[in-house]
Amino acid sequence: MGIFRRKVPSHLIPVHPDNAAKKDWVVLLEAGTIVGPSPERLRVARATLERKIVKKYNILLRAEHFLVVEGYDPRIHAMYFCPQLYRYDPDKKLVPLQGEEIGRMIAQSLEGGVVGRRPWYEPSEKSPDQPIISTAAQTEFDTVVVELPTARSSTATGS
Repeated sequence: MGIFRRKVPSHLIPVHPDNAAKKDWVVLLEAGTIVGPSPERLRVARATLERKIVKKYNILLRAEHFLVVEGYDPRIHAMYFCPQLYRYDPDKKLVPLQGEEIGRMIAQSLEGGVVGRRPWYEPSEKSPDQPIISTAAQTEFDTVVVELPTARSSTATGS
């Protein structure tokens, strides 16, 4: 059956048809690119509501959905979908979080599962078999409480 299998370009990420139709946040996390001492092992490469979905058909004419992400590299990137999240402001009103804030929360919850790899590779190396983030995200939630990291004060950094 290897004759009939077509290779999909690396900038096309397979997605479930349900995720293709929803208007959730698309968060692209990047790992293994921060060099030097850093408290973060993951960074938010992109967070957006806009998406381009491509539908391709396999040899049996079954539709497969792909998300188009330019510059996607499975060695360093991981893709997540997240609905719109809200937080309370000081006046006890709900305020929607933006994509960067949502991405930082996802990165904070997954930071312990980042696989340590070197940031360089040989030209002849193929893509790794396991993803850059090895922990499985929790998918069933009734209520989620995320502790936001406190911002460093200017008095602590300036002397």
